[in-house]
Amino acid sequence: MPTKMRLQRFGKKGKPFYHIVIADGRAPRDGKFIEKIGTYNPIPNPAEINLNAEKALDWLQKGAQPTDTVRAILSYRGILYKNHLLKGVKKGALTDAQAEAKYQAWLNDKEGKIDAERSSLDEKARTDRKQRLDAETKVKDARAEELAKQRKAEEDAKVKEVQEVAAVVEEVVVEAVEEEMLTKEAVADKVEVKAEEAKAKKAEEPKEEKTETKVEEPEAEVVKEEKVEEPKAEAKTEAKAEEAKEEKAEEKVEEPKAEEPVAEAKEEAKAEKPKAKKPKAEAKEKKEEAKEKKEEKKEDKK
Repeated sequence: MPTKMRLQRFGKKGKPFYHIVIADGRAPRDGKFIEKIGTYNPIPNPAEINLNAEKALDWLQKGAQPTDTVRAILSYRGILYKNHLLKGVKKGALTDAQAEAKYQAWLNDKEGKIDAERSSLDEKARTDRKQRLDAETKVKDARAEELAKQRKAEEDAKVKEVQEVAAVVEEVVVEAVEEEMLTKEAVADKVEVKAEEAKAKKAEEPKEEKTETKVEEPEAEVVKEEKVEEPKAEAKTEAKAEEAKEEKAEEKVEEPKAEEPVAEAKEEAKAEKPKAKKPKAEAKEKKEEAKEKKEEKKEDKK
């Protein structure tokens, strides 16, 4: 089989890089090769091609068959066109000078196209970048406007809340002042009423004291009578106990004699108790009189 002009793959996954080599047609793609004549990097736009044109043209003239990709690379670099011109020189259709002039004109035209394509790609990249930046700025401006509106709305809401609170506070203060005025008037009215009552009491004091002394004495007597009547109930209970004991008089004769003085002592003690309460009633009366005098003095001072 004839030799081939082919590519050998190198590079990482997703980032290929190729060597342009001359190899035997029976050799595997990444196997042994005869000679390396250039490299090809398809990732950038336009693709990067480094090729030894003289060696590529020499191998074409020797009969090496390029693969489809290598043929496109050779056409892109003008090597196939130069080989075509050299065939015409051999046939006598062209001279070497004419062939070289045509080749140079083609190269200049091709370089111009490549430069124009690169510039157009650069401009396109710039415009794309500018559009992206403009879109981003618009989005930022829109977000800033939304944030400003939200902040303004929050501030307005806070101002409204403060105004509402201030209005409520003013209402409460006014109500409190009105209540204080009313309470002061009521207190003044009460003070006047109490002063009048105090004056009326002062005028009636001597009469009230006499009546109090006369009324309180029978109350003490009632207490005495009530407390004197208590021994009667005890006497009934003692009588029942004596009846029960009389039944057993045959065995215990001395017990009722001992109980009689005890009952008499109880009756005497209970009869004496109400007599001791007279000074207590008098002390209470004196305390009440002293309290009334103090209250009258306070009212007079007011």
